[in-house]
Amino acid sequence: MKGEIQTTLTQKLNDSLVAGIPTLTRREIRLPGVPGKALAVIGMRRSGKTCFLSQCMTDLLAAGAPRESLVLMNFEDDRLAGMDASDLSFLLEAYYQRHPEFRDHTQVTLFLDEIQLVSGWETFARRILDSEKVRLFLSGSSASMLSREVHTSMRGRAMEVTVFPFSFREALLHRGLLPDQDWSALPKARRSTLENAFRTYLTDGGFPEAQDIAIRDRRPLLQGYVDVAVLRDIIERHGISNPIALRWLQRHLLGDPTAPFSIQKFYDALKSQGLPISKDSLHAFLAYFEDAFLIRTTSLFTASERQRMVNPRKAYPIDPGLIPIYERVGRDNLGHALETAVFIELLRRGCDVHYFRTSQGNEVDFHAADPAGNTLHIQVCANASNPATLQREIRSLLEAKAQNPDTRTLLILLDPLPPGTAVPESIEIIPAIQWFLEAPEI
Repeated sequence: MKGEIQTTLTQKLNDSLVAGIPTLTRREIRLPGVPGKALAVIGMRRSGKTCFLSQCMTDLLAAGAPRESLVLMNFEDDRLAGMDASDLSFLLEAYYQRHPEFRDHTQVTLFLDEIQLVSGWETFARRILDSEKVRLFLSGSSASMLSREVHTSMRGRAMEVTVFPFSFREALLHRGLLPDQDWSALPKARRSTLENAFRTYLTDGGFPEAQDIAIRDRRPLLQGYVDVAVLRDIIERHGISNPIALRWLQRHLLGDPTAPFSIQKFYDALKSQGLPISKDSLHAFLAYFEDAFLIRTTSLFTASERQRMVNPRKAYPIDPGLIPIYERVGRDNLGHALETAVFIELLRRGCDVHYFRTSQGNEVDFHAADPAGNTLHIQVCANASNPATLQREIRSLLEAKAQNPDTRTLLILLDPLPPGTAVPESIEIIPAIQWFLEAPEI
């Protein structure tokens, strides 16, 4: 058995050292600049983690790294079933037998994809970080390369890099439509093209494989992503014995995005349907959906931990393209899709995000703190043509501004304001497409 595994590893190593690096859509993802740390590339299945590793290889080549110092190994191979840390040690020694001139002299970068399939990989990773001149990229399915698990097993030796589905900018780049000018400098025809692409993005989402394919293909494709993540990353991984309750929670979270979610109320609803489940199990299920990157949640912005715990959380799918799959009553999803896309974009930009409730009891969609410590209050509105809706959004922002005068206040609109509409100067009005086109700090 060991001999067969090592023969396969040797062949995969040979193939890796001569394989071409594919040219793919460039991802706008920031790598931490802390030396001596392994980089754990995490995210939902099919969001582009392996492609991002290829981009990192391309960047290292451009920076002058020898091609022979870059090794990409994918361990999702039936011939490697039963691998353990000793086989990883064999792989490393086989590499240095080929290139002894690099050992202790030239930094070698190992891209270890689906590393969670190798028993004991953590001890191998820690050892070579301490004893070899190597840089490590670790990537795997979202159920096994979670940040908390990496931090525990690597004892502070790893930093996470989250790969989301395409942002709007990345989706435009993928289609060859990303503008090289500011929104305000674009001609009308170009703006119209981009506005159409933005609405398509809100409907279709950002999963790379789902770009520019027919709806009859896209829906089952995305449904398959969710089904595989639930089966492999939740049910099988955690040994779920009550999949019916789990599926109810799945449909609720993905079918009613942006709405407050209470474990107690959902528990009462299941109980009324005769489905036995404990509240502790529901809390665990919610954590599993987050761990698999199917959803992201946010809580009330407050200094009181008790208030944060007793108030409902809000759950958002990882991509707006998942919303139409679970929408069953024919509602217009643009509002939900826009709010979801804004929330995920804030996370993509490295913000700490909550929702905000004013002292008068009105709600602001997001309170966000960016990596530099700047804070924003953001209200998202798809259609401001209804005066009552617009005034409600403005009132909440004004109340939030009065409580936090130094916080930047934004109203992000999908459609323009009706002619002649007056908005207080303390509130910044920004078209959603312009906000999404802002280049991130990499």
